[in-house]
Amino acid sequence: MDKHEGRDAGTIRLDDPWYDALAVGWGEGGGTGEAPGGSAGGAETSPPNSSPGGTPPRAASDIYLEVQRSAAFQEVRSRYRRFVVPATVAFFLWYVAYVIAATTAPGMMARPVFGSVNVALLAGLGQFLSTFLLTWAYARHARLRRDRAALDLRWTVFEQEQVRRADAGERTRARGAGR
Repeated sequence: MDKHEGRDAGTIRLDDPWYDALAVGWGEGGGTGEAPGGSAGGAETSPPNSSPGGTPPRAASDIYLEVQRSAAFQEVRSRYRRFVVPATVAFFLWYVAYVIAATTAPGMMARPVFGSVNVALLAGLGQFLSTFLLTWAYARHARLRRDRAALDLRWTVFEQEQVRRADAGERTRARGAGR
């Protein structure tokens, strides 16, 4: 986590699309608007109900399904798969080759390379090195090819969710004023 300077250091913006509502109690209450501890905290703890006479508000699941079907989301998933599938196959084959060589060709693995360092030791250290290189490559790939697009999608969902909540709030106020 980055350290920030200034008076807002350490605060979470509630209008941030990376802010996880589930982590702060949304959906954990009994649907009565109470906070998880039982006290009314004023925060929304359950999704709004649809109004009886009007059109039902757009469900959050509809928003997520729409985003999932979007071309931008499919492109992010495609970029993810184009990296992860070949990298996983290559690493798995490299690991299996090491295990098979160690069990079927002990003479080759015991061959000294220099001093007391043999082929098996170099291959084993190569396993660790390849793990770190793969981790670095994955993080770099995500940063350069997916993170920006994923953040754009997150903002899209966040904005649609804000519109949905605003519409639900207007319906709730209209229903309360009609009594």
